[in-house]
Amino acid sequence: MKSFIRTTGQHPRRAAALGAATAGVLLLAACAGGGTPTPSGSTGPETEVDTSFVVGTILPQTGNLAFLGPPEFAGVDLAAADLEAAGFEFEVDVQHRDSGDTTTDIATASAGELIGAGADIVIGAASSGVSFTFIDQLIDAGVVQISPANTSPDFSDYEDDGFYWRTAPSDVMQGRVLGNLMTGDGAASVGFITINDPYGTGLQENAAAAVEAAGGTVTGNVLYNPGDTNFTTQVQEIVAGQPDAIAIIAFAETAQIVPELVTQGFPASGMYFVDGNLSNDYNFPEGTLDGAKGTLPGNPADGSFQDRLLEQDDSLQDFSYGPESYDAVILAALAAAQGGSADSATIRDNLQAVSAEGTECTDVAECLQLIADGEDIDYNGPSGPITFDENGDPTEAFIGIYQYGADNKYTFLNAEFGTLNG
Repeated sequence: MKSFIRTTGQHPRRAAALGAATAGVLLLAACAGGGTPTPSGSTGPETEVDTSFVVGTILPQTGNLAFLGPPEFAGVDLAAADLEAAGFEFEVDVQHRDSGDTTTDIATASAGELIGAGADIVIGAASSGVSFTFIDQLIDAGVVQISPANTSPDFSDYEDDGFYWRTAPSDVMQGRVLGNLMTGDGAASVGFITINDPYGTGLQENAAAAVEAAGGTVTGNVLYNPGDTNFTTQVQEIVAGQPDAIAIIAFAETAQIVPELVTQGFPASGMYFVDGNLSNDYNFPEGTLDGAKGTLPGNPADGSFQDRLLEQDDSLQDFSYGPESYDAVILAALAAAQGGSADSATIRDNLQAVSAEGTECTDVAECLQLIADGEDIDYNGPSGPITFDENGDPTEAFIGIYQYGADNKYTFLNAEFGTLNG
């Protein structure tokens, strides 16, 4: 059946643990996941197939990561359009909601609304700290969550009953690349200005470990809290250590941190950014960021994919996590197709299988046809190869490295590819 897309305003994984509780999990998903679920691969007469693929989003329209929202929303909408064009067998219903940031309770309210609307999957949040505010709501309701941008290592061993996944790699990998980038550029000593939340502290710890493993010295790490507006004290403290490089692990507060660094005489060439603040939207005087570098998980969106995202939102300035958002929706849809039903439990039980150890495919229609032909598939999307492990983490990924020019815009330098299991 041809799918109908409605957008409103706004492998079996852990098989051993799930097997004994299948009936209870399916009942829970039936109450909250968009319809009566069907066990993976089962469409018998005593089960009802969920034919509505309800995709909710909890992504930043407001808050200190609002600049990441537009490409993520565009990625979700593009995936929905591609599913329709490919003749996806289930009705696609996209419902967008705001995540705000950790200073608000917008995300928890959005989660409640989407559970009530029968969401089968929720894409989001962008911020690891925000995801921690509603992850338990979705687990308790039996709704699959796939974040395109959460990188905190704390999610890897979170007790999620198999309902939490992400298409962005853990900061174990980004931290390694960031630390090696700074020392590889000649920094013998490094300081950190870090947002005090799971994302910031986790990334800082991994980057600091990489700096020290490379023979460098960490001169200090000053924390700030989300919503802080004055950074004079933090900057004075970190500059006093005379580091060769300073990693700014921050969100929108970077707009206040950078001018303070400039005022205190620290050069842009020694500043290093991360995915939480690598943006083209800063309103700084020309040359402020000239020479600064940054890291961003994921394969850079190529020109043709950027053009396709621009068809969804022609005002896009950044494309960060657009590919990961697209792939999150497509992977969930392929899991539903393989399992024969669009409910949360079926999607959960097939997500790992469609990401690994099958016939490789990249085109949505091609992947769906392979599934219809009874083949096991291995989907690789615009964000790169995605092979989920038993924790719902990608086992391999790219980390892009970027550099700012005199116009305060960043351009791609190169990407580091690595694995996360050994």
